[in-house]
Amino acid sequence: MDQELYINNSTEEYDALVIGSGISGGWAAKEFCERGLKTLMVERGRVVEHRKDYIGENKGPWEFANRMQVDNLLVEEQYQVQKKCYAFHDATKHFFGNDKDLPYSTEEGTDFTWIRANQLGGKSLLWHRQSYRFSDNEFNANKADGIGNDWPVRYKDLEAWYSHVEKHAGISGNYDNLPQIPNSEFLPPFEWTKPEKDLQKKFARLFPDRPMIMGRTAHLTQPTALHISQGRVQCQARNECQKGCSFGAYFSTQSSTLPAAAKTGNLHIAPNSVVHSLIYDEKTNRVKGVKVIDNDNLTTREYFAKVIFLCASTLGSTQIMLNSTSKKFPNGIANSSGVLGHYLMDHVYNAGASGRLEGYENEFYSGRRPTAAYIPNFQFEPSKYKKHYKRGYALAGSAGRSNWQGNRFKDGIGADFKHQLTQAGDWYFGLHAQGEMLPRFENQVSLHESKKDKWGIPQLHINCQWSENERLMMEDAAETAKDMLVKAGVKDVTSYTSLDKNAPGLAIHEVGTARMGRDPSDSVLNAYNQSHDIPNLFVTDGSSFCSTAVVNPSLTFMALTVRAVDYAVKEMNAKRI
Repeated sequence: MDQELYINNSTEEYDALVIGSGISGGWAAKEFCERGLKTLMVERGRVVEHRKDYIGENKGPWEFANRMQVDNLLVEEQYQVQKKCYAFHDATKHFFGNDKDLPYSTEEGTDFTWIRANQLGGKSLLWHRQSYRFSDNEFNANKADGIGNDWPVRYKDLEAWYSHVEKHAGISGNYDNLPQIPNSEFLPPFEWTKPEKDLQKKFARLFPDRPMIMGRTAHLTQPTALHISQGRVQCQARNECQKGCSFGAYFSTQSSTLPAAAKTGNLHIAPNSVVHSLIYDEKTNRVKGVKVIDNDNLTTREYFAKVIFLCASTLGSTQIMLNSTSKKFPNGIANSSGVLGHYLMDHVYNAGASGRLEGYENEFYSGRRPTAAYIPNFQFEPSKYKKHYKRGYALAGSAGRSNWQGNRFKDGIGADFKHQLTQAGDWYFGLHAQGEMLPRFENQVSLHESKKDKWGIPQLHINCQWSENERLMMEDAAETAKDMLVKAGVKDVTSYTSLDKNAPGLAIHEVGTARMGRDPSDSVLNAYNQSHDIPNLFVTDGSSFCSTAVVNPSLTFMALTVRAVDYAVKEMNAKRI
């Protein structure tokens, strides 16, 4: 990457300033730059260059001192929270935040898992890449059952913007024509295994309202000319994703939006710049810029711009807003409603069932497909809700064959046992839930009264708990998954719920805390992610969400962001910002 991109001190007033460089920030920078605006991206972490800094990529487990396990002393000192993430190991640990430097507190009797990725590209280097559009059922859910505030947008408002980001990012999937998850602009889907094809047919016969489809994912199965022009090529199904992908086969800031923004010549990046607060001018009712603290030497500096886009992650953006106080906004900038920090949500993942498949001893597969089978939410409107809880869940899973490593847990001796060690084991299939968490005022984040981090910024204090609705939903999901597998002929089926073992946050789909809304008295942002209170302040990451919905949120982060940029540029041209 051109070193001229990176700045430290600057007195320039930029047209646009984007805080954060993950999925939302990358898109905001690209869209502003391609519209001709001089744009500064402010990132609190270090620079990560595509390909060059993927230091764990292409290394086998045997090339690591502890076979991919992170040294226990290092975990104890730096990664007590981050170690809980599925993607955390010795080949990826450098992409995770250091818990020692990034403390936060939780309300007594509660817990929250805050996964951090503070570097250029943010969590776009680590995400699991499942990509689904919200339907009108998702946008209408709060209004339909009276829980939470009404989303100020509907599917028609985002449809064209979904298409816009999908064509650039590259989403593989099938045209399934389902009301609860609208079709995207698709590249070809990944292939099924033979057991999955058979189960798909059985489920279609036994449960016609629960179609099993191939999971939609931001991987290039058949790159277009646009993708190839980005320097991206076909997914190799290596399961190297969270190490960074030199093929650019999955969507990330580094592989896709950042090169597009840099190509325009309109982009500058201020790395290692921890945003302390926003600089607010009460006379003009505008945010003039940001105050940052150097990540390394703790010196302070300021950057200025005509419009500010907060894309620092749900909790990151809210922490910045809460710490930006003034006479007009003593409880956090743009918080005249008093709801800033409230309505924190995450997906609930804590239920499922699995079992053994018989009759496929001669079936094999190659590669490590980066997506799974997916049964979309079949309780997607109030008429379909179960009587004892509201909203619904999706089920995801896949068939796989255990390999020779599984035999190390078996008893045996002699030639026959040695022969078993060379053979593949049994086939298995599981279904695992992803459910919606209801928006609740009492689930909130605030600034700790006395504790600060090493940059002198007040720590976030988190109070977030599952409700009875989530508990009942997961109990039902476990029963439903088990019932489906048993009726489809899967053997030795067992089910589980783990809500008591896993606190919110570990789904890494945290949303809410600076929500959109039609009414300025109960929301922070309008339908275009623009602050109700301050015209040149926009927040387009997950903090803007009014509900979690059931599907994964990242594709909607992208669509909301590009729509907000389009609106902001028009407002700037009309001299209203």
